[in-house]
Amino acid sequence: MGTVSKALELLDLFTRSRPQIGLSELARLSDVNKATCFRLMGELQNHGLVEQVGAAREYRLGPAVLRLAALREAHVPMRDAAMPVLQELARVTGETAHVSVLSGGQLRSIAHAYSGDFGTKVIMDDVHVLPFHATSSGMAVLAHLDAATQAAELKKPLPARTSNTETDPARLAKRLKDIAARGYAESAGGYEAEVHSFAVPLFDSVGACSGGLAVASPRSRVTSEHTRVVLSGLARAGRELTELWGGSLPPAIDDKWRALA
Repeated sequence: MGTVSKALELLDLFTRSRPQIGLSELARLSDVNKATCFRLMGELQNHGLVEQVGAAREYRLGPAVLRLAALREAHVPMRDAAMPVLQELARVTGETAHVSVLSGGQLRSIAHAYSGDFGTKVIMDDVHVLPFHATSSGMAVLAHLDAATQAAELKKPLPARTSNTETDPARLAKRLKDIAARGYAESAGGYEAEVHSFAVPLFDSVGACSGGLAVASPRSRVTSEHTRVVLSGLARAGRELTELWGGSLPPAIDDKWRALA
């Protein structure tokens, strides 16, 4: 692994719940020795990507990250474009709506919206990396990637998040075929035991899968009518968001979603 890749993996350790990390913890989390961590973090600090704060000299993301994020958003305003769609999807379904994008071989949640209909709702974090095998978003996306990518993902460790998480590669492969055939994915307690979610894939300008759009709710609220409303909302919102992001739907997906809507 190159130096740049190692440094970027260190940046990936920062999360909303872990905004500051000391050198020893960085070494433990990354399984990289302290001397190498210190050198890599020094390089990142020289370029403003991290900074040290407090008496413990812990690291946190630096101001250069804000500049890069602002540039990205100014030229490709994916999150801004997604928010009205997510808010409407949350309103229509009465549940939490969230969107994720493929980045560096991982599926990352970038935005979400809540409904005000219920006091109990699924709480999201915009910086979650969603496991392909354990979430509806992950399965919706993986089902619409190439066979080699699917096979590679199913060869990786598939940890059980709950007692309902499917971890058998053969059964997951069959599930991916079923998802591709119907155009959406469903997860009943696969990521969190009490969460039931549905998701559809999103597509880029050449019709390649680029992310996922999902609705998540407490399992106790899921009925046949609830499912119909959610799938209809996802089909409409998936088409709208794909177009807003400059993408195009594959004809087969377009037909499937018209039937759902």
